[in-house]
Amino acid sequence: MNTSAMAMVFLLPALAAAAPQQHPAMPAGMTHEAHLAQMEKERELKTRGAAAMGFDQETTTHHFRLSASGGGIEATTNDAADLTGREQIRTHLREIAAEFASGNFARPFMTHGEAPPGVTTMQARKDALTFRYEDLPGGGIVRISTPDAKARQAVHEFLRYQIREHATGDALTIAK
Repeated sequence: MNTSAMAMVFLLPALAAAAPQQHPAMPAGMTHEAHLAQMEKERELKTRGAAAMGFDQETTTHHFRLSASGGGIEATTNDAADLTGREQIRTHLREIAAEFASGNFARPFMTHGEAPPGVTTMQARKDALTFRYEDLPGGGIVRISTPDAKARQAVHEFLRYQIREHATGDALTIAK
């Protein structure tokens, strides 16, 4: 085997491993068409989300957490040195806390293209809900709490929807 052929034998596997995949692996039991539709939905969600939230969805991480008193909406940068992203997250979450407290849920609608479950009840019971923003080292969190059982159920519906739509992997039940 000549030198060029030997180089190809060793380089091709390395190049193949370094090449980006066309798209994520298709989940078992899903048709190719359904997988393409899912990827398009995720792409649209990220595009609308970036416009509604004001920060890059690829360089940040969201978490939606359920709690006995309500829950939380958390976003942080993936890179601790990303100070611009951190400030964009903090600005967005401060605005979300104020908007939600006034019953304005336009941004989740802008992000998802539909009103998430629980929004109508959260708007109707906004006076029973508290939305408190707090800084986190890489971003921030909006803590949602209420003593009202119906409002809390609506908050949980809203957060579960967010967990599924954003595919965060967060728990769909209240942590004990």
